[in-house]
Amino acid sequence: MKKETALRVGFVGCGGIANGKHLPAIKGVGGVEFAAFCDIVPERAEKANKEYAAGKAKVFTDYRELVRENLDIVYVCTPNNSHCEITVAALLAGKHVMCEKPMAMNYAEAKRMLDAKNKSGKLLTIGYQNRYRPDSLYLKKECEAGGLGDIYFAKAHALRRRAVPTWGVFTDEEKQGGGPLIDIGTHALDLALFMMNNYEPAYAVGTTYHKLNKQTETGNAWGDWDPDKFTAEDSAFGFVVMKNGATVQVEASWALNIADPLEAAVTLCGTKAGADMREGVGTLRINGVAHNTQYVVKPAFDAGGVAFYDGKSAKDSDIEAATFLDAVRGKGKLYVQPEQAAAVTQILEGIYASAKSGKPFVF
Repeated sequence: MKKETALRVGFVGCGGIANGKHLPAIKGVGGVEFAAFCDIVPERAEKANKEYAAGKAKVFTDYRELVRENLDIVYVCTPNNSHCEITVAALLAGKHVMCEKPMAMNYAEAKRMLDAKNKSGKLLTIGYQNRYRPDSLYLKKECEAGGLGDIYFAKAHALRRRAVPTWGVFTDEEKQGGGPLIDIGTHALDLALFMMNNYEPAYAVGTTYHKLNKQTETGNAWGDWDPDKFTAEDSAFGFVVMKNGATVQVEASWALNIADPLEAAVTLCGTKAGADMREGVGTLRINGVAHNTQYVVKPAFDAGGVAFYDGKSAKDSDIEAATFLDAVRGKGKLYVQPEQAAAVTQILEGIYASAKSGKPFVF
């Protein structure tokens, strides 16, 4: 049998998300050649080259040079304000692109990315890896099977108590486009819309708060943040009405005085049943009525009782990597469509705009 040709991959951005997620996941899946690394801090690109390409890849500090290389795929793992320009350049240079979440700073940028994708004929996907968790995969099948009926109300949960990322540019509103709403709220909102299969918003009402970001003794999980550099909101909330009348509530915080934080989770309410992940990531409860009696079912995602099986499933980032690489090879479809990610960005922008104006934002 003829051996499959390795896909040539280039990385723009060799920081935390590249090293913590994409690089090890791709290496684990295999079938790729790490051919180029780019970072504005050359030491980071050199480090990635040494660890993942034995020093044989090309190293750049300018993404424009990287996209001119003979590559099949470009991974965009940079701050949010550069997602659009790098993705568009890579697509128009004939490369498939995996861009980290959120897709873009605003809907206009997301549209530019979609236009470049359509013009190039190449694949574009966004890094919403929470879709690949066992609880998410199960819930999506249940929704598609009609088990919940018409889902008309949802909550997108992205609440941290005191877990502000103090590295990189996360707290820089100018470079990131916002704080927890665009950072972790985007994951929860993506899950909610995906489960509902509803991507057409009518209007949004939003509020953002800067109540805790100037505190000093913070109790933060990653150490005290710098109040002078924390320009993004510390919490944000949105009320979104979709064109079909469904309602989605979005709650996001890096710092909030709340005893029960909950992140990357959804609550869904339909005409036949409801579902929630309120007991934490990796858990799922489905509630309904049968034989005139209320019930709650908790699917088990850790198949135990077999001596040689540890009950562990593949990591969501590994499944994400394998799914995307298979799609590039023509062996499957993208699980995260860029049009879906663009709708998430559109709604996030609407919540921020409403918070700024003090009025509902009409899409």
